[in-house]
Amino acid sequence: MAEPVQEAAFWDKVARKYAASVIGDMAGYERTLARVRQLLTPADVVVEFGCGTGTSALRLAPAVQHILATDYSRAMIEIAREKAAAEGGVNVTLAVEAPELTVQADASFDAALAFNLLHLVKERPAALAQIYRVVRPGGLFISKTPCLSEMNPLIRLVIAVVVPVARWLGKAPYVESFNAAQLEAEIVSGGFEIVERGRHGSGKTDFRLFLVARRV
Repeated sequence: MAEPVQEAAFWDKVARKYAASVIGDMAGYERTLARVRQLLTPADVVVEFGCGTGTSALRLAPAVQHILATDYSRAMIEIAREKAAAEGGVNVTLAVEAPELTVQADASFDAALAFNLLHLVKERPAALAQIYRVVRPGGLFISKTPCLSEMNPLIRLVIAVVVPVARWLGKAPYVESFNAAQLEAEIVSGGFEIVERGRHGSGKTDFRLFLVARRV
């Protein structure tokens, strides 16, 4: 499966620029973190897939026993390790790994997290199957995903026409458009039950869908 390798090369190139970027809707981001903390317990062992530079993992770490934060970009993980060392993230482990290729043991996590990731994963059914495998029965899969099909038509046109060309030139990652119903259907097909839906954005509309799913 060559896809994660190709995507890792792109994210490796932009990692430092990504790390320096500012979160566009900080209030919405804080609402998401607050809700995730409510869903987790101090005894939980958690995995985050697509952790990027580790910001969310480090923010959530004090609320759980341990968090494994993974990303398929080695450069992103290097930055996350720098942050962890500076912030004293003693209960955070960082690893280079793609969700669809995870080597974690069966049923080894109380919860799995994926923030701003699923629309960037081409082999999403394989990724969801692996996430299902590593979450214990009754455990949670918590995600927040841009549903790009819900954006305005001009942005959808750019995604459909411009992004594939930019990706061919190595200037953009793989990006897929879908709506909330399509994403929920995929997660349910992966063996999960949707137990909570939310939109945490500060604006009038929010195309980022927050989902809590339970492994059945």
